[in-house]
Amino acid sequence: MRALAVAAVFLCAPASAHGQTEGDYLYNVTMLRAAPGHFTELESVLEESLAVHEMAGDRSPFWIRHSQGDQWDFMLIYPMGDFSSYYTPERVRRRASAWETGAGASVLQRLSSLVSYREDWFTRSVAVDEMARRFDGMGLFHVEMFAGLPEKRAALLEQRRMENRYYEYLERQQNVLFVRAAGSNWDAMTIGFFEDLQAFASAGARYSEAEQDEAARSAGFDGVDQVGPYLRSLIDYHHDTLAVPAY
Repeated sequence: MRALAVAAVFLCAPASAHGQTEGDYLYNVTMLRAAPGHFTELESVLEESLAVHEMAGDRSPFWIRHSQGDQWDFMLIYPMGDFSSYYTPERVRRRASAWETGAGASVLQRLSSLVSYREDWFTRSVAVDEMARRFDGMGLFHVEMFAGLPEKRAALLEQRRMENRYYEYLERQQNVLFVRAAGSNWDAMTIGFFEDLQAFASAGARYSEAEQDEAARSAGFDGVDQVGPYLRSLIDYHHDTLAVPAY
């Protein structure tokens, strides 16, 4: 039943004047925490790994670094497209060949020794070109990850869309929505893109309380003061992170 509900998400990917907010392009979201004292070394090895990904015929990941919030140090969002094309025999052979080279094997060995925590989550979101457009030139990312309560996961996804409608009503940039395909326990993630911390902090400052309340009700909430409480009624837990470009 859940698979049918999730599949229905992609029948029509919402768009706004600011671009797409969701889609059916597959990504592997990998979260890594460096072993104590090895943050800088891990960052350097991850940068080296980009050349191996290119050798393997894979696109380089979108890569951000934790600033405050969650436990991971780095989040890498690897473009895959879809499972069937990513795992064709030819692509699997090319990928294996690249990672079995001296450079590839060295990167894998050092990653194994430098990473104390790893989490992988397969998710669907906007097309890769749109994702690249969103990341381009941005200096701060607001990452929110949600695990929904049983039987409320579809409502959680709709709540995320409602919040985007709230932003659209105020003519603010909408978040990009990621929806679980496989892997870790997260059901949804949104990323908000900002030029810098000042832009993030001032995003809603120019709107009066009445304007925000009107926007919230237009989006389907019972009022602006109910946006957060309604979200809390749908989730088991969530993580909230500010991140910056990793390089």
